[in-house]
Amino acid sequence: MSAIIYLNFDGVAEHAIEFYGEALQANAIKKVKFGDIPQDPNYPLPENELAMIMESSIEFDGGKIMMSDVLPSMKSVTGELMKGNNVWISVMNEDKQKLEMYFNRLSVGGHVIMPLSNVPWSSCFGMLVDKFGVSWKFNSDADQFLDSVISSKS
Repeated sequence: MSAIIYLNFDGVAEHAIEFYGEALQANAIKKVKFGDIPQDPNYPLPENELAMIMESSIEFDGGKIMMSDVLPSMKSVTGELMKGNNVWISVMNEDKQKLEMYFNRLSVGGHVIMPLSNVPWSSCFGMLVDKFGVSWKFNSDADQFLDSVISSKS
């Protein structure tokens, strides 16, 4: 299991990936844009959102940072980004029972943004803000998702 920092951006994640990758001398950079995965025909994304970063990771010196853009069309759910709500703690663990335990414990007194569920990018994904205002993401297969989308583009 690992807990890593997850940064959200307002349409500039690609620039942040380049900046942090160079500044931290990244040894691996992975990124997937919203347009890289099949779109739901019932909810097509606007062209400008397809070019935004859906998920990325930068690995450096034994550490890892993940980043994404928050879609303008999602801000009614996630809220506007401002300094303070653009940093998340991302808990990644293939053990779904542990993820569920952590999720349930951290959600007490907080606000569940997205319950743990099976989504196109993960078999177990959820988001919450705990009672102290700290934002959390839970993901059972982030690395597998990034690798599979990137390899299918090659």
